[in-house]
Amino acid sequence: MIIVAHPTFLLLFILSLLTSTGQMVFAKGKDNVREACSVTRYQSLCVHSLSQFSNTAGRSPSKWARAGVSVSIGEVKNVKAYLAELKRHGHMKGRNKIALSDCVETFAYALDELHRSLGVLRRLSKSTFSTQMGDLNTWISAALTDEETCLEGFEGDNGKHVKVLQNRVQNVSYITSNALALVNKLATTGLGSINDP
Repeated sequence: MIIVAHPTFLLLFILSLLTSTGQMVFAKGKDNVREACSVTRYQSLCVHSLSQFSNTAGRSPSKWARAGVSVSIGEVKNVKAYLAELKRHGHMKGRNKIALSDCVETFAYALDELHRSLGVLRRLSKSTFSTQMGDLNTWISAALTDEETCLEGFEGDNGKHVKVLQNRVQNVSYITSNALALVNKLATTGLGSINDP
């Protein structure tokens, strides 16, 4: 005797299988990003900003380093545009106006250093790995210094624009710090980690 399952039962069974498989993949992805971010100073920010790469980066240190620098570039671009907007509308006066101009300049340097870093991460080579890691450490550290230097020239934090600027710059410096930690993890993981597709 052949038992024929009801179509609704079959549909529910298939849906439950798909859901549980999706949850397992999602859980594994969350484990990947948490594991990658465990080396960073600002772990919850790292998990939040990099969770979109959980499945594509897997457990690859080189992919996580690339993701960290890519996200940092995006954030630096956003803050740079915000600073340019503040400058264009003349919201800052006196000493803060000069500090804002300096800030726009330092963010341009930071962006350049991060772009250079991403270029190296995209073409890692066994023969020049240690030199590349040294360059990456230098450039990302310089970008972080540029971001932090941006905050030094502002007087007082009583103005609304100064407070917002400080918060945004501080946030982007945390993200860059996390990117540096991910690159340092790649450096300590060594040559074997760059064989990932």
